[in-house]
Amino acid sequence: MTDAPRLGARVRALRRRERLTQAVFAERIGISPSYLALIEGGRRPLTAPLLIEISRTFEVDLADFAVDDDGRVAAELIELFTDPIFEEHDLRASAVRDLASASPEVARAVLTLARAWRSAQEQTHALADAFGLAAAAATAGADGEPFTPTDAGAGEVPRRLLSSRLPAEEVSDALQAKGNHYPRLEEAAEALRAALGPLPAPADRASALTRHIERAGVVVRIEAADAMDGAVRRYDARRRRLHVSEQLGRASLAFQLAHQAALLFEAELLDALVDEAAPASPTARTLYRVALANYFAGAVLLPYDAIHAAATASGYDIELLMQRFDAGFEQVCHRLTTLRRPGAAGLPLHFIRVDIAGNISKRFSGSGIRFARFSGACPRWNVHSAFLTPGRIRTQLSEMPGGERFFCIARTVERGGGGWQAPRTTLAVGLGTPLAHAGAMIYARGIDLGGAAPVPVGTTCRLCPRTDCAQRAMPPLDTPLRVDPDVRGLSFYAEPGG
Repeated sequence: MTDAPRLGARVRALRRRERLTQAVFAERIGISPSYLALIEGGRRPLTAPLLIEISRTFEVDLADFAVDDDGRVAAELIELFTDPIFEEHDLRASAVRDLASASPEVARAVLTLARAWRSAQEQTHALADAFGLAAAAATAGADGEPFTPTDAGAGEVPRRLLSSRLPAEEVSDALQAKGNHYPRLEEAAEALRAALGPLPAPADRASALTRHIERAGVVVRIEAADAMDGAVRRYDARRRRLHVSEQLGRASLAFQLAHQAALLFEAELLDALVDEAAPASPTARTLYRVALANYFAGAVLLPYDAIHAAATASGYDIELLMQRFDAGFEQVCHRLTTLRRPGAAGLPLHFIRVDIAGNISKRFSGSGIRFARFSGACPRWNVHSAFLTPGRIRTQLSEMPGGERFFCIARTVERGGGGWQAPRTTLAVGLGTPLAHAGAMIYARGIDLGGAAPVPVGTTCRLCPRTDCAQRAMPPLDTPLRVDPDVRGLSFYAEPGG
C-alpha cells in the first residue's frame, strides 16, 4: 500500500493526458468509476493485473509507473529547499515527499521553476564577474586600450540567461534517465568492430581505425602540437581532413578516432537519440551528442562482452583492465557503469568526477546514491581525499544518514600533458556500489564488510543531520545555527555532544 498514492497519481495523469472521464477510463480497463476514484486518490492499491491491463489498453510502458522517479524528484526538491531563502517556511522532508508522491506533475513543475531560479542566480553572478573583469581591464590595460569582452566572456552571458536550465544538467539528466546504457550504440559499435576485420591488438587499434576512416575518403593527419592551436582533434568537413595532435597518447588517439568515427558513420543514430531525449537548448543538444559519441567510442574500444567478462573474472580490478584494454582509469570506470544489458548486467555502480576545488564535473548514479546537484559534495567522501595520494586507489566503506551503506574506491587521474609546457589537470574519479555487492570487487577483499566501522558521509552539509561532524561547513537545514561564545565544538558549525 505504500506505493498506492504514487501509482494513483500516475493513473490520474494518464487519464487526463488521454482526455477521458473517470467513467470512460474505468470502462475501458474493466472496473467501476468509484474504484478508479479510490485508486487515483491513493486509497486503493493498483494491482499487478490492473496495471498490465492499463499498459495494454493505452499502450504505455510499465516502466512509466516506476516509483523511483518520485524519489528522485523528492530528493532534488529537498535539496533545492535547503536554500536559506526557504528557512522561514519550516519545510519538512516528509511534506516534500508527500507532494512528489501525491502530485508528481506539480512537484516537477516546482522543480522546473526552482531550477530556472537557480540558473538565473548563477548566470547573474557570471554576468557580474564578466563585466567586472571588463571594467578592471579597461582601467588597467597593459596596452592602454579599453578591454572589450569577447564572445568567450561576457558576450555569451546574455544569451545564456535565456536558458532556464544549465546544458550540462540536461545532459546529466538524459544519461541518468537511460541508465547510462544505449543498446543501439552498443550494436553500432559491434558493427564497426566487425568492419575493422580481425580484432586488432590494443596497440594497433588506432591504425585500424585510421584505415577505416580513410577508406571513407577522409584523410587523417597527425599534426604538431603548435599547428593544432590547443586542440587535440579537429575535423575539416569541407576538405574532409581529420587532424589529430601528436600530444595524444596511444589510448587517447584511438578514443578520438573512434569518437570521430561515430560522428562520420553514425550521424543519423546520434541525431535520433538526441531527438528522443529532446534537450531544450541547442547547447545541450550539442553536449548530449558529444556524450553519445564518447559512449560509442568507449563501446568500440572496450567491447561489452569482453569487458563484462574480464571485470567479473578479475573482481573489477580496474588497473588490470586498464592494461588489458589499453585504456585509462577514468575510461574503464565510466565503461563499467554502462554494463546494464538485461541478462548480462554488471554491478550497480555510481560514478563521480571532481576537481581539486570539489566541483563535480561528471556524475552518474546506478547504485542509488544521491549526488548534490546545486552544492558541493560531502568532504568526507574518499573522492576528495584521493588528491592526498595521487595515483593510488583509496577505498572507503561509507554510510549515509539514512543508513544506506556503499563501498567506494577513488583515484586521481591526470589530463593533458604530451610536452613540458603542455597544461596538466588533476581530477579525482570515484566509483562505488551498494554494500551488498561489494564482495564482487577485489578492493573489498580482506575488509570485514559486516563489522568494519563505516565512515559517516552525507550528500551536502545542508542535508546532513550529523551535527558532530568536524568538517561541517554550514548548519543542517532543520537545525538553526546556535552560537555560544563560551563553547567551541569540533568546528564552528559542529555542536558539542551532537
